[in-house]
Amino acid sequence: MKHSVKEIVLGNGARGLLINVPGATVMDYEVNFRAGEYLVPREKWEVPHLMEHVVLGANEKFKKARLFQAEFEKNGAYTNAHTSVVSVGYEAECADFEWDRILDMLLLSVSKPLFLREEFKAEFGNIKDELVARSNNHFRTLAISMNEAQGLLAMTDRERLKMMKNVRRKDLIEHYERTHTTRNMRFIIAGELKGREAKIRKALESVQLPQGAERFSLPNELPLHLSRPAFIARASVKNVYFGINTFALKRFSNPDMDALEMVNTMLTATLHSRILGEARERGLVYSMDSGVDVARSHTGWWFGAQVMVKNAPALFEIIARELKRVRSGDISSKDLDAAKQYLLGRHQRSGQTVGGTMAGYGGRYFFDEVINNYHAIPERIRAVSRERITKVTKRMFSDKIGGLGVLTTSPSRRELAEHLNDQIQPLWSSK
Repeated sequence: MKHSVKEIVLGNGARGLLINVPGATVMDYEVNFRAGEYLVPREKWEVPHLMEHVVLGANEKFKKARLFQAEFEKNGAYTNAHTSVVSVGYEAECADFEWDRILDMLLLSVSKPLFLREEFKAEFGNIKDELVARSNNHFRTLAISMNEAQGLLAMTDRERLKMMKNVRRKDLIEHYERTHTTRNMRFIIAGELKGREAKIRKALESVQLPQGAERFSLPNELPLHLSRPAFIARASVKNVYFGINTFALKRFSNPDMDALEMVNTMLTATLHSRILGEARERGLVYSMDSGVDVARSHTGWWFGAQVMVKNAPALFEIIARELKRVRSGDISSKDLDAAKQYLLGRHQRSGQTVGGTMAGYGGRYFFDEVINNYHAIPERIRAVSRERITKVTKRMFSDKIGGLGVLTTSPSRRELAEHLNDQIQPLWSSK
């Protein structure tokens, strides 16, 4: 969607982006705080998550969560919240005709929660149910287990359930008071903003939160290499879930991240890609995912799929071979052009809603306050070269930090996991 973006810095220390989408019929909001699990002791891991649930409950004006939600949703508006290792975010979307009412209600909930004892107890039960449901997601379980094994900040859902007994209502209040300050607050508001900036500024400037000392720094995680696979047994799982992680102890620049996204696309994003395309053609695997992540001081690249036991070694042979090929510069112009065309189209599709447009800015802005130049992304995609792809692929293995995780039916399959690990370990040991 056609849009313009500007950053505003408020007198109370908060800052954020205003994204004007002329003619938009909806408004989207996110208010974000560095308030995630990295800021609490491990035995109190669930405090930020529980806090986020209760904050969107009863508040100074609405004495019960159901009353607040009934008023909020009466014209079809949507609200939700989310917690990660780093942050807690509160989001909303509404029809344009009630944009100011919803903004006021969102800021009310964030600034004046009551933390009622009965709502704490209710959300305690709701989160238990949520975590039990999440624990049945085998990809999620495997990814979190691998992150734990590699020294990153993570905790499996089963562990989180055990830790919940350590959380008290006062922990939520203390964490809220510590983290929900205007200097620790970032926001994005997107929609038709013509003639509305002054009112938006006034609402945000007037939010009744303390200024606080400063915005919390990002956690500094240092991933570890796994010489042997992380192994999780689940009796109900008959096939093999696997994950492969590799890390560079460096935060990549935009051009290097563009190249990494390009080679990632080239390998697994489509049914004609170099890994997934060949694997599908040979009947080895139905689907496969991969992605890139960036943290304060490292860049990560991961691959994952579920595969039948008998097909796993052949799939791993393709993965290892194709990674070695791109690392050596064996990249055809045809493959590179196809990946660029795919990414150009995906970029254009991603911004066809107000929420999608906002998402294109949110991840990076909330992470390190960099404002992506959305309109420059097509040119960045076109600028990726074979030489830069080769360089960044080599860099992703040169620190020799990576590893394999396997989730499957029983410990009797450890031998298979070791064999698969043997197939990919040379990626980190060879030049």
